[in-house]
Amino acid sequence: MAKRVPQGRVARGRKLGMLAAGQAARGASAKLSMIGRSEHAREVLSQRSTLDAAEQVVDVLGNMKGAAMKLGQMFSVLDLDLVPESHRERFRSKLAVLCDQAQVVPFASMRAVLEDEYGALTRVFRDFDEEPIAAASIGQVYRAVLRDGREVAVKVQYPGVEKAVRSDLRNLALFVKLWKSMWPALGSGALIDEVTRNLESELDYAREARTQRLVASHYRGHPFIVVPDSVPEHCSDHILVTEYVPSKPFAHIQTLPDAERDRIGELIYRFYIGSLFERGEFCGDPHPGNILLAADGRVGFIDFGLYNRMSAGDLEFERQLARAAVERRAEDLYALFLLRGILNPEADVTPEQCLEYVWAASEWNLSDEELTITPELASGALIAAIDPRMAQHSAMRHQMLPPEHVFSRRADFLTFGVLGQLVATANWHRIAREWIYGDEPVTEIGRMLA
Repeated sequence: MAKRVPQGRVARGRKLGMLAAGQAARGASAKLSMIGRSEHAREVLSQRSTLDAAEQVVDVLGNMKGAAMKLGQMFSVLDLDLVPESHRERFRSKLAVLCDQAQVVPFASMRAVLEDEYGALTRVFRDFDEEPIAAASIGQVYRAVLRDGREVAVKVQYPGVEKAVRSDLRNLALFVKLWKSMWPALGSGALIDEVTRNLESELDYAREARTQRLVASHYRGHPFIVVPDSVPEHCSDHILVTEYVPSKPFAHIQTLPDAERDRIGELIYRFYIGSLFERGEFCGDPHPGNILLAADGRVGFIDFGLYNRMSAGDLEFERQLARAAVERRAEDLYALFLLRGILNPEADVTPEQCLEYVWAASEWNLSDEELTITPELASGALIAAIDPRMAQHSAMRHQMLPPEHVFSRRADFLTFGVLGQLVATANWHRIAREWIYGDEPVTEIGRMLA
């Protein structure tokens, strides 16, 4: 049975500190034990150390919930080349626990949240299944039937999770320490800063209910995509009630034939990236746990706690950057970076280096060719983008992406990571040209939508 979510800054900080210290000690121990060993022995010890680290991450972050668990879920999407290829599937399955099998909080604790809002559950629900269908970073999800007969999904915040998340935000330095000890290439902590800045918005379920209603209205009657509507009269700051969509999880989608995975991959790409350019708004939390295959064959999307909007001017800047990169106009791309303050004119960066860096991070949707996205491909692009200290991109260490564009970059890379988990194939550039250049669609899905 799960314990209550630790809430205080000191308690949560102690857990994170112990995890970071454990990772550092584990790394030092592994290095010492490798002295004098054969090459094969060193490889085995390294693998064992990393797998032990994965198990410790799952245990600590999974039980903490909140921002800590959110970071763990990101690790499960992005395969950062942490272990040899022969062990990656085991490593990924360990981290997948943070998406699909998070430790369940007993219903007695969750009932208190529900009754604080509704009083007796029978006032609102004809039937309420006490066994959760999902356990996430902020809350648990249940199936229920309203008194009027509608089937719904009910997401209930963990008791005390609001305080826990705010404690995590104040413990940001420990997140950075943990990140550095496990993956030195990500030592700047910029991605963590971005995640924690946006996490507080996920605590406001009333806001999420309004957002989900808006997104559901965009896709009502859509032939390929379904977004369950919220039921606003039963939503509150700590409870989110939405339509229930009979569906199968992402793990099932991964088992489908190539053609079907490719079709779903295109829809994922259009939903998470295309919506930014089509409406100036987008979901910032692409994640396998938020993608479903509905019984009618449509792809379902849920979880809109992280939802952002971008101004027309900022969108046009994104288009100009993409066009300059696609057309390999290095001087123009460099000028755009200077104009927006992404690069300091005093920095020792050439236009050619700037272009090479953008292509290393975004070649998958800049190159006009059919491409199968794998976890390794997605990982390489992410590392190239967030670790410009790599030899070939060391000059880009001075870049400073404006806040209004950080969130969209996060959505890009997490979408790329999801498509890698799906191993989907398409000419992603030709799809993107619809919103970058205004080209006519070249895919069957694009033509039907047009």
